Amino acid sequence: MPPVSPRRRNSDRSRPLDDLVALLDLEAIEVNIFRGVSPDENRQRVFGGQVAGQALVAAARTVDDPGRVIHSLHAYFLRPGDPTVPILYEVDRIRNGKSFTTRRVVAIQHGKAIFNLQASFHRAEPGLDHQEPMGPDLPDPETLPDFMTRMAPHKELLGEWYDLPRPIDTRYVDTIPVERRGPQHPQQRVWLRADGRLPDDPVLHACLLTYASDMTLLDTTLLPHGLSNWTAEQLQMASLDHAMWFHRPFRADEWLLYDQWTPSTSDARGLAMGHIFTQDGRLVVTVVQEGLIRVVNP
Repeated sequence: MPPVSPRRRNSDRSRPLDDLVALLDLEAIEVNIFRGVSPDENRQRVFGGQVAGQALVAAARTVDDPGRVIHSLHAYFLRPGDPTVPILYEVDRIRNGKSFTTRRVVAIQHGKAIFNLQASFHRAEPGLDHQEPMGPDLPDPETLPDFMTRMAPHKELLGEWYDLPRPIDTRYVDTIPVERRGPQHPQQRVWLRADGRLPDDPVLHACLLTYASDMTLLDTTLLPHGLSNWTAEQLQMASLDHAMWFHRPFRADEWLLYDQWTPSTSDARGLAMGHIFTQDGRLVVTVVQEGLIRVVNP
């Protein structure tokens, strides 16, 4: 995945998508070893989607057959990442089969593993085809307000987070977290896309969507409890594991519907699931994540 310069939809803005693409463009420092950095933002820990996206880049760069694309990944978040130091990604080339290629990636900081990922790549081949349909009567994403517009009434509450550059354009179909009052239906839907035009590199599109898939999913587990991680100071939340299955081709710079729901929360853990559809209704990715949810000083 070479460095690219995506064409912005809004040329008068800063270029956060360029920065995200550069963030995913890892430095190769030895055979099977890559180095990544974190953005210069005021974060206490590295965003999980960043580590997952960078790890997938590292895995993909060791797959020699360009016809093999990611079809599944399974990952565990082991320790909080330190945003002030680089992350090393060590790739184990587990298997190169006739149809599948398997890689294992360990992300390391301060001499300890903070994350591991196992990814499988598959060459496309014919077979049976069916899918769950996308829900009906969805609003066109272009008719929904973008993040800055939707969150403007809550700018003071969000503080500096409101002004952070956003490479992923997200538009909530349902009530935004900061405005939720009382227990909610255990489902939320968000339209999303990379905020700019990207080259025709399926690895880049998969890595960007891996990054984006961690942005809203765990919040879904709070819906039945009438809580929001945006406003509830007594909540401690963190991703524990993350799995994705890539079903069909897609572009991350075109609108995708992220339909998310939660089947269960218990024992200080919450499970969230999501289907990602193209705007014309093709199911392209399924995501499952479990996260830590502790109520501090209830």
